[in-house]
Amino acid sequence: MILNNLYATFDWAGTRVEPTPLQSPRLLLLNRTLAEELGMPLSERQWLDITAGTRLLPEMEPFAQVYAGHQFGGFSPRLGDGRALLLGEVVAPDGQRWDLHLKGAGKTPYSRFGDGRAVLRSSLREYLASEAMHHLGIPTTRVLCLVGSEEPVFREQVEPGASVLRAAQSHLRFGHFEYFYYSGEPQRIPALLDYLIETQWPELGKDQAGYAALFERVVEATAILIAEWQTVGFCHGVMNTDNMSMLGLTLDYGPYGFLDAYDPGHICNHSDHGGRYAYDQQPAVGMWNLQRLAQALSGVIELESLQQALGKYEHRLMSTYSELMRQKLGLDAWEDEDPALFRDMFNLMAAQRVDYSCWFRRLAQLAPDGTVPESLLALLSDAGAWDDWFARYQARLARDGKCQPDRAAQMNAVNPKYVLRNHLAQQAIERAEQGDMSEADRLLMVLARPFDEQPEFDDYAAPAPEWAGQLCISCSS
Repeated sequence: MILNNLYATFDWAGTRVEPTPLQSPRLLLLNRTLAEELGMPLSERQWLDITAGTRLLPEMEPFAQVYAGHQFGGFSPRLGDGRALLLGEVVAPDGQRWDLHLKGAGKTPYSRFGDGRAVLRSSLREYLASEAMHHLGIPTTRVLCLVGSEEPVFREQVEPGASVLRAAQSHLRFGHFEYFYYSGEPQRIPALLDYLIETQWPELGKDQAGYAALFERVVEATAILIAEWQTVGFCHGVMNTDNMSMLGLTLDYGPYGFLDAYDPGHICNHSDHGGRYAYDQQPAVGMWNLQRLAQALSGVIELESLQQALGKYEHRLMSTYSELMRQKLGLDAWEDEDPALFRDMFNLMAAQRVDYSCWFRRLAQLAPDGTVPESLLALLSDAGAWDDWFARYQARLARDGKCQPDRAAQMNAVNPKYVLRNHLAQQAIERAEQGDMSEADRLLMVLARPFDEQPEFDDYAAPAPEWAGQLCISCSS
């Protein structure tokens, strides 16, 4: 196992801080599969000690990173790891580097008015979401370990404390570059870019051409990521620039949510009163955030190169989204009338508040003669309004000429039966807060195979119950 902390050698990029150990820690979840992939054959006791901040490995050098960010459109000049520490970087057997990041590690110089702690509720939500997204094939940070504590943490109410050990190929955010640009230290930016090139894209040169190529990759990765979010109905909730990954990873799971009833303007974050980060705004926000990053890099990359890269964002996002949606409807290739077919489908779904995930999954059951299965009709409040659309869709499928079993298999391979609905996460959280992790274990098992039928878990694939609409998910964590 190769473990170091190259980033911590940049003493100007943060502060060395020792974690504050959790009181009476207990191991709740351990991602053994990920630990094996990272080549870290540690004992449960070692994972507990690391994640609780009790005893780190000798090679670990805990380091709180400083960064800035645009939060809900306004610039915050000094944010940083207010309760997290970069412990080090492990080189996996396949040569890939992974950051180990301890969240809930106690106060740092960047805690502002925070207590440096995390609560079990948000920590378990992050564990569940990162695994759900990983198994959906969407780029994401991961969680190695979740530790609970009897230590009380004060939020809107008193909640049990916890910490998570997060893993990602890099934790560099757009906000890292914004910090040094706006703080009057732009000379630091090339060193950060060189670090990213050295650890992630060594084929790029550490010069202006290499930096321009790096930015183009960030634009492309961001466009692909958000297209994938849109196709599975994922809402991030807090797309501030300090929550945007330079590698195009889903980063910082807070008040996220998957669509239940289809609502293009869905707001998953109770704190987002203006709907800045609503589901249908995510593609535009991605572009806005990239423009903020471009500004921060304008001292080391020519304006023309930045503009050219940004100009590719919309095309890359839309081409990725269109290709994924084509697959979701079981179509072999695009035809001129397909955009209208999709538009009318989404308009009907919104008008009747059709369950997003169930709709696409059950659409695969459409019979060759056009008979609509009862399972699909059960999602519609006015089935008659769909008659014309179903006729057009059936005619479209007929032109492709693919047999129904093959089409269904193709659709089921891209339309998940199981997604992490908020009420499922909430049920696991409530049990966990009572000391019972069995529901979290079961949910993780189901989410590890989102495209498989798993008929014994059909209840986890059902539309959300009415009470789920009353769940209030905010930035509090």
